[in-house]
Amino acid sequence: MELTFLGTGAGMPAKHRNVTSIALKHLYDGSVWLFDCGEATQHQILHTSIKPRKINKIFITHLHGDHIFGLPGLLGSRSFLEGTEPLHVFGPAGIRDFIETSLKVSETHLKYDLEIHEIEEGIIYEDDRLYICAKKLDHVVMSFGYRVVEKDKPGSLLVEKLKRDGIMPGPIYKQLKNGETVQLEDGRKISGRDYLGPNKKGRIVTILGDTRICESSISLAKDADLLIHEATFDKNSAEIANQYYHSTTVQAAEVAKRAGVKKLYITHISSRYEKKDWPELEKEAKEIFPNTEIAHDFKVVRI
Repeated sequence: MELTFLGTGAGMPAKHRNVTSIALKHLYDGSVWLFDCGEATQHQILHTSIKPRKINKIFITHLHGDHIFGLPGLLGSRSFLEGTEPLHVFGPAGIRDFIETSLKVSETHLKYDLEIHEIEEGIIYEDDRLYICAKKLDHVVMSFGYRVVEKDKPGSLLVEKLKRDGIMPGPIYKQLKNGETVQLEDGRKISGRDYLGPNKKGRIVTILGDTRICESSISLAKDADLLIHEATFDKNSAEIANQYYHSTTVQAAEVAKRAGVKKLYITHISSRYEKKDWPELEKEAKEIFPNTEIAHDFKVVRI
């Protein structure tokens, strides 16, 4: 997987940070999942290698404008750019009204099937490779966090062990790799499970919407390879963060530490902080959770 921060600011666009949007690209097929779609997200995409027609799922954390105002334009542009595959949008109650009203009033006609899913807590999507779980956070409006879990993969086929047991390469190896039980020419029955190494653990990526520090954040981030957590304010602004249902740099780091994540990226940075302030914000979080980086627009992370 590959993650691109398309917007890392809070509230409204700023000179160096656009409002929130994150793209998660699946390298096995090139498909892209978008998390939030703030104003001018499609402009940000123009500076990347992301193709709008490859976006097949959009997950909205909550319905504040800095997370959804870019959505109608992107949906229309995807159609103009020969996007014909179905697109699924997931989000809180109200996302359907927002999208359908925007498209109707602007007379935007899509060339692809658009499926809108108003979600509740739990597993909201699953396929043979991964699943995604949503939980409610602590924000002034309904806000969700998303936990993307890649399913464990079977271990490598133990070729040398097979050869030692007199089982030479051939079509049978594929059956054993799939864990099947097969009968050999000499009458022996063997199970592929006996010739596989340990399972390869899938990766976990947690992307949270706007929130105060809460238990749901920690649960969603448990043992994640990567946590993306808002840090709208610095450590000295805990009172105002609480008042506006947001988090500080230190609070984001505390979630990462308590959840046992491997890496933390802080984002959704208030425009009150100039570029010269960013290293200090990162330092504040690192004092609690050393493996922290402050995100910036167009940063690409290979997972």
